[in-house]
Amino acid sequence: MTETVLTGRPAARGRSLTDDAIARLLANRAATASLVVLVLLTLFALLGPALTPWPYDQVNKADVWVPPLTNGHLLGTDALGRDLLARLAMGLRVSLAIGLVATLVSLLIGVAWGATAGYLGGVVEEAMMRIVDVLYALPFIFFVILLMVAFGSNILLIFVAIGAVEWLTMSRIVRGQTLSLKQKEFIEAARAAGLGRLGVVVRHIIPNLLGPVAVYVTLTIPAVILAESFLSFLGLGVQPPMASLGTLISAGAQDMEMAWWLLVFPSLAMAATLAAFNFIGDGLRDALDPKDR
Repeated sequence: MTETVLTGRPAARGRSLTDDAIARLLANRAATASLVVLVLLTLFALLGPALTPWPYDQVNKADVWVPPLTNGHLLGTDALGRDLLARLAMGLRVSLAIGLVATLVSLLIGVAWGATAGYLGGVVEEAMMRIVDVLYALPFIFFVILLMVAFGSNILLIFVAIGAVEWLTMSRIVRGQTLSLKQKEFIEAARAAGLGRLGVVVRHIIPNLLGPVAVYVTLTIPAVILAESFLSFLGLGVQPPMASLGTLISAGAQDMEMAWWLLVFPSLAMAATLAAFNFIGDGLRDALDPKDR
């Protein structure tokens, strides 16, 4: 006799691995708080420029270096009288966009490259991974400067430059995971069923890489944001009047003796963003770790 007949209630369904991972992630207080912070920062980046009374690039010579909470400027103004709150919202939007797009580029290239190399093996794997080693040897800043000289400076080029570097580590991680996965029984069963190499990679290898890849993505986004900030600090990144967290911090460092708020508020936004992504990455790693289940 089934449990339904004995108790009059349907049998309780077991939680799936996805449900269990979500529950473990939400039970992590640091990761949950970081998710809330990241959502608030994203809403500020998306809605802030539209809600502030001044455009982010509006110059006002009468309000140069106005302190916070003065003349209606909640976070003060910069050397050209531009509202820092509006510029911070725009800078956060640009930095998050660069982080997400460049990470997506590295994700697509790195997963496809690493999974293909790891599954095919042999001479193909050796050739593909040696290409990765050669690209690793190129200095990042030299590669960016070369692209700037060849194609000029624009925001799309930053996406390409950073994404073209960050996929290298992704490909190595994916290759290592693929080498482990392709020895599993379900891969052998797929081969025995007549599934081709491309089908095995697309339908079985890549879906089983989502856990480690998801964790690495949350760690790649802050790395990309830091890379963009470094380029902008050197004057090779986002160009005025457009703003990013890197350009705001660079300008604030130059004027911090006259206007401390120009450095403090962008730095706090940068620190909060990077910390949120790192805590979420740690939470995902713990939630997806089969040893802790």
